Parts: sequence; C-alpha cells; structure tokens
Amino acid sequence: MADSPSSSPPRTGPPGELAEATRDEAALTRFLRGLPGIDAVGLEQRATALAGRAVKGEAKLRAIDRAVSMVDLTTLEGADNASKVRALAAKARTPDSRFPDVPRVAALCVYPDLVAEAVTALRGSGVGVASVATAFPSGRSTPRAKLAEVELAVESGADEVDMVIDRGAFLAGEYGRVFDEIEQVRAACVPAHLKVILETGELGGYDNVWRASWLALLAGADFVKTSTGKVSPAATLPVTHVLLRAVREWRERTGQTRGVKPAGGIRTTKDAIRYLVAVREVAGPDWLSPELFRFGASGLLNDLLMQRETQLHGHYSGPDQVTVDL
Repeated sequence: MADSPSSSPPRTGPPGELAEATRDEAALTRFLRGLPGIDAVGLEQRATALAGRAVKGEAKLRAIDRAVSMVDLTTLEGADNASKVRALAAKARTPDSRFPDVPRVAALCVYPDLVAEAVTALRGSGVGVASVATAFPSGRSTPRAKLAEVELAVESGADEVDMVIDRGAFLAGEYGRVFDEIEQVRAACVPAHLKVILETGELGGYDNVWRASWLALLAGADFVKTSTGKVSPAATLPVTHVLLRAVREWRERTGQTRGVKPAGGIRTTKDAIRYLVAVREVAGPDWLSPELFRFGASGLLNDLLMQRETQLHGHYSGPDQVTVDL
C-alpha cells in the first residue's frame, strides 16, 4: 500500500497488531481474511429478539427525541436545488415550529455543489453540514475526480464527508487499493469527519460486511455507514449489528471510539426505536448520542414528529401539519 499522505490529520493510529495489519497489502489481507466469521443464524436471531422489545410511555418519548437528534436529514436527488436546501435547512434548525422543545437534527446531508448553500442557511444553528463524495453512489470514477469532490465539499464548509468505497475492488480482494483510497480521502477531508459507506447490500454477506467494517476503521473512518440508500437492500438490523460489533470491538482493542450510521429504508418511529435498542445492547449506551450514531434518512423525521405529538397529546394533527419535504 502507498504511504499515507503527508497531510494526514493528526490522530492516533491503531496500536500493536492492528498497526502491523496495515504495514502492506499482504498483511492487511491476512488480517481481514483471518477475522472470525459471523454466525448468520445467531446474528439474525438476536436482531429479531431485540427488535421485539417494547418501549412505551416516557421512555418512548425520550427515544423519539433522541432519534430526532441523530437524524442526518438528507436530500440526494437529481432535482435538488438551492431552494430545496434552504427549506430543509429551516426544518433541520426547527423540526416542528409548534413544539420548540423538539431537538434539532444532527446534520443536513447534500451533494458537494450545494454545501455552500447549506452552510449559509445553517450558520449558528449547531446543525452540521454533511456531503456525499467520491462519485456517490456508485464510486465509479478516477481517484482525482473523487478527491476533487471531497475538496469541493470541505472548501465549501462541510463538517462531514460521506464517501463510498470501491465495492468492485473490495470484492476482488484488492483490500490495499480500498485502504489507500480511504486514507487519501481522510487526508483530503481534514478537518471534516469521515463517514465510510460500505454499501452492504452489494457485499454479498455478513462476513464481507465484517471485513469491510474493519478495513474502514483501520484506514481512519470516523463512522462506518451501511448504505447509500440507492441500493436494495439498504440498512437492515442484522447488518447494523455487525457494524456496531465492529466499533465496540475496535474500542476494546484500541481505546478509540468510532460511530455507526445506518442509512436507507428507515422510515418509521418503530424502525428507529428498534435501531436504538440495538445500539444500546450491541455497542453500549455510550453510542446513544449524535456524536456516535446517526440515521441517514429523509422521510423518518416526519414520522418521528407525528409520533411525538401522539405521545404528548394522544393524537397527531395529521401529516399536513408537519413541514413537507419538497
């Protein structure tokens, strides 16, 4: 693998055996292929069991507020424009103007060319600006073009960059190539945080999701993220369990804490609460914060707001009372 760029951010790399695993491509391949396999049956059974837990009353209201605070409100469509970004920025600042105690969301996620608009609209709000990059969603482009997108996003003021890995290279066993690209993107996105999208629906099973999670963490990811939301299946509870286990074990082995972001297909409050239960039980309560767990979603926020009103007043006024996402 190539040496890390001289502009790499000042952070502590993995210690001991994990540092040795990144010495060259052969060492990286040995490490990733030597990881213990995932018990698919056990994983799915536990995910189903945890999803069945009931959360009611005050606990449900607290869970809804926490989920709102973890949303990366997202618009990634070809028809996106400055007007839509401004409208979503207003919603990100104040999700429901009728209830000023509703938490603001964690971030607004847009394409690189709309970052500057989002930054202006959110200035002083405490809401972050995230941007997809590296030829989202396919990841098919030249390294130069991918890095140019990252640089545009960061120069425009993005706080976070969501990159996609080269799934073709990963599935071909070219782990060093994927590692190098993540390292290069990490260097280019300073001082922004880096979320690495694995596109788990294309990886062909839990063992590959496990390897890809470790590869991203070794290369410097601040978050590991399931999906672009453009491929089916996107986020699932069992796959998210795998990512949560990876960051938990990463901290056990390194003392460093990294985050997880499921994205795509999470549309209801019931879904969100199931994910929060998984976070608490698989990774631990430390991860129940926007700093370490995010939902990549567009429609989820509306359902959270309606269910919140139901918890408070026994009913909701109707979807027409919630700001429509244009």
